[in-house]
Amino acid sequence: MASSVGAAGAGEAVGLEGRGLWELVERRAAATPGSLLGIDERGRSLRFDEFADAARRVAAGLAARGVTEGTVVAWQLPTWLESMVLAAALARLGACQVPLIPSYRAREVGFILREAAAQMVVVPTAWHGVDYPRLVSGSLAAGGGPEMVTLDPDERSLPEGDPSSLPPPPVVVAQEDQPVRWLYYTSGTTASPKGARHTDATLLGAVPGMIALLEPTAADRNSMVFPFAHIGGMLWLLTGLMVGSTHLLAEAFDPATTIPMLAANGVTLAGTGTPFNLAYLQAQRELAAREPGARLFPEVRLFMSGAAPKPPSLHAQLRGECGAGIVSSYGMTEAPILTYCGPHAPDDRRARTEGRAGPGVDLRITDPGGAPLPAGQEGEVRVRGPQVCRGYVDPALDAEAFDPQGYLRTGDLGALDAGGYLTITGRLKDVIIRNGENISAKEIEDLLFLHPRVRDAAVVGLPDPRTGERACAVVVVDDPSDPLTLGDLTGFLRARDLMVQKLPEQLELVDELPRNPAGKVLKQDLRSRLADEKEG
Repeated sequence: MASSVGAAGAGEAVGLEGRGLWELVERRAAATPGSLLGIDERGRSLRFDEFADAARRVAAGLAARGVTEGTVVAWQLPTWLESMVLAAALARLGACQVPLIPSYRAREVGFILREAAAQMVVVPTAWHGVDYPRLVSGSLAAGGGPEMVTLDPDERSLPEGDPSSLPPPPVVVAQEDQPVRWLYYTSGTTASPKGARHTDATLLGAVPGMIALLEPTAADRNSMVFPFAHIGGMLWLLTGLMVGSTHLLAEAFDPATTIPMLAANGVTLAGTGTPFNLAYLQAQRELAAREPGARLFPEVRLFMSGAAPKPPSLHAQLRGECGAGIVSSYGMTEAPILTYCGPHAPDDRRARTEGRAGPGVDLRITDPGGAPLPAGQEGEVRVRGPQVCRGYVDPALDAEAFDPQGYLRTGDLGALDAGGYLTITGRLKDVIIRNGENISAKEIEDLLFLHPRVRDAAVVGLPDPRTGERACAVVVVDDPSDPLTLGDLTGFLRARDLMVQKLPEQLELVDELPRNPAGKVLKQDLRSRLADEKEG
């Protein structure tokens, strides 16, 4: 029996029901065939019935190449309509998919293709200056590796065949018995990517949180401006199939082209993370300077925040200047959309927290030994829920990742307030230890974002022979011709009652922060860069 998906506490289904991606593709095509699945930067559009038909043809083409139920197929494609078609086609065949973010290079790609035992890989011939066939070939041993299928970025033609030749779709089984159909790899903030094993059921387990967060309808137009290969891309596709909404696709986020495209197509759900929202805010300010009172996105009703921490000041800034505030969620590749802070939450919670546990999520804050902590105390966030992955591709990682009670150890530090709202305070490994005292990088970062001349900021710990570690603020300023000094910064932080022990001892001004495709700052890259500069 299909499971209903509804907003938390609503007690009623929202949109279509389904137990898997392909089932939803067929049901949406039957329900609203002429409605739009997506619109891309080229102005191309794809209806839901066209989407289903294209997926069947591509499934037939792949089947002719030997893809069948259980075949492991990796794909490293930009956010294209064809990427969605490919994912649906592979779901029709029951293949095991390994989506790879386009920014992955030879080290990550080779590691993933080998560990996942991929039998086929689909890549563009070249995109944004990268020769992907050469990248894949160079990442593997000579003469080895999966079959390669390439797409010309202009034509974007996937293999096609006669849908009448297709075998019946794989049988959809009960949630707990579903096979692993998705291997999603972490986005590279660790030494080697970790592959989370997902089923259609675990991905669908996150959708109730999406619906509670966004309250989406068929009238919504969502900004899909991040890599579709990220786990959030599939959650958006599943949500859109359930409610019949439309995606606005940008193959690579570029404020100069992406923002006008979203505006021209009437975006209603903009986001989907801090770097994107900061770009929208900057564009709104530039527009208002030219045309006082003009709105960048006149129809926007929510700005979404996820994947990366948000400055507490951003909600009020977006609401005041762009006409809508932030809704946020918290999750990870291993367990997406664990909490949500939707449009009906109080403003202070929307500004500072990631909301409350989503439907079916059991979330606790624990001490290092796993004992639950009371409200208000900081500890590690641990979770159980329907969206938690079925462990890792490398089973040796499972013992450390899951505690004896079956809770996923997220590695994040946080606290729950009396109302059950979660505040993420940092990472277990993102604590600066100065003179034996723990300093939260996020606490300093949140204050830095309040500075009127700071556009973006991160704080990292650097080795120090005297104190063990020192806090280094890495800052992007609004106007490079008017740079900040360390004295400016520490004076600002002192005025906001930051403890003297927590004041940054070093300031580095940069043009931009290195971020992964999900928007998280790559702090290891910053540490390595700063260490190299010191040695140089």
